[in-house]
Amino acid sequence: MVVSQLFYTSSFLGLLAATLLGSGAQAQTISLPNSQLQISQAPTNQELRPLAQNNNLLSIAGAQGLMQEAKTALSAQNYPLAIQRLQQAREVLSQLSGFYQELSASFSGIDPRISDAQRQQAIAAAQLRDEATYQLALVHRADNKPELSVPLLVQIVRSQNPTRDLGKRAYQQLFELGFVDSPFPRSGDTSAPAAPAAPAPPPR
Repeated sequence: MVVSQLFYTSSFLGLLAATLLGSGAQAQTISLPNSQLQISQAPTNQELRPLAQNNNLLSIAGAQGLMQEAKTALSAQNYPLAIQRLQQAREVLSQLSGFYQELSASFSGIDPRISDAQRQQAIAAAQLRDEATYQLALVHRADNKPELSVPLLVQIVRSQNPTRDLGKRAYQQLFELGFVDSPFPRSGDTSAPAAPAAPAPPPR
């Protein structure tokens, strides 16, 4: 009796499936291993950490890609594109520096290792941002718009310190443009203090 009920139930389900699939469809029984029945797969490391990939714009590598595009555009004397890419790189790097600085402050006194790592990232982003800023100032100068270079160069001097290489070069540009009258360092001047080990990201 039980076998008979199971037979009729199975026949009814098979008929119902065939009806739903269409009048010409035939029900088929497919046997698959349990491993093949799993539809979803565990996410890969790339899917779990998408911002750690090289093609991510919100990263130092992404900003460096923008700076390389600017360099290519400048070689072709495409000043508008070079300016656009450098401005984008500066914006990305400024955001990165600020984000890493905030994370460093958040972990201060909690986990010195994480705090120091984020501080180093903030410094690296700030350094590259200043380099992008310097390149942008040079593009404005090459485009015969030196007045646009001045605020950028002043920002670099303030961020880098006049005794560091990039800060010194920025001040030299201000001198060559005629914005300042006193050269630095002066000839034979050895009184300039030593530069700090690394530039601190300026306040946002």
